[in-house]
Amino acid sequence: MTKSSKETITSEDPVALGQAFLKQFEDAGLGPMRWMGASWHEAVADMNSELATFVADRIKEDVKTQHELLHCKSAQELQKAQVAFLEKAYQQYTSETGKLIKMGLDMWPTATSETKNTPV
Repeated sequence: MTKSSKETITSEDPVALGQAFLKQFEDAGLGPMRWMGASWHEAVADMNSELATFVADRIKEDVKTQHELLHCKSAQELQKAQVAFLEKAYQQYTSETGKLIKMGLDMWPTATSETKNTPV
């Protein structure tokens, strides 16, 4: 069975695919997405950048800790390296969670008395 030219164009056109996706999203009851402008997309990009930086930093810590563990000469050194790793990881994950929550909340528009359709 051959595809019609309209189906082929739609499946090969990323803009048309995006529009079809948003239409399905709106039809599902999630509302029009016109409220998402350039600033929202910039905020998403900033959030993705923050998360990628965090993951890269954590991987560096993992490698550093692995190196320390391989060079431990006693059980006490091993335990000290493990505890330091866990304490730092806990602190970094806690801090990063707070940053991401704040960034996520800052992405949503503030409701005012004039606002008719707030997406939240």
